[in-house]
Amino acid sequence: MTDPKAFAEVNVILQGYFDGLYHADTKRLAKVFHPDARYVNMIDGDYMNKSLMEYFEMVDARTPPASKGQPREDRIFSIEFGGTKMAFVRASMTMMDREYLDFLTLTHDHNGWRIMTKIFTYVPKAQEA
Repeated sequence: MTDPKAFAEVNVILQGYFDGLYHADTKRLAKVFHPDARYVNMIDGDYMNKSLMEYFEMVDARTPPASKGQPREDRIFSIEFGGTKMAFVRASMTMMDREYLDFLTLTHDHNGWRIMTKIFTYVPKAQEA
């Protein structure tokens, strides 16, 4: 049985994650990512495996989707716990004319729950006629 407190804490982290991405706010993202986190893009021809600081440089360089009023849709498909110290999240976020699929691993230590790895892919969002 999953601890309701842990489930709620992971949901708070995920909300900070979605908000941080939408606002391109690395200060907000720094609160939800572990300092040793890895960012891995699994797009054919665009593979990336970056440290957290390298990833934050990319986020800092982008125009926040929120500043343009772009639509955003977040979905959490599943949260699976592996004991009391790790969790796996499958989620998606639609923004910047793309639908992103994220596999996030989270770890729990004296600082609480934080994202340790972000592995993702995306597809262009279907344009409505």
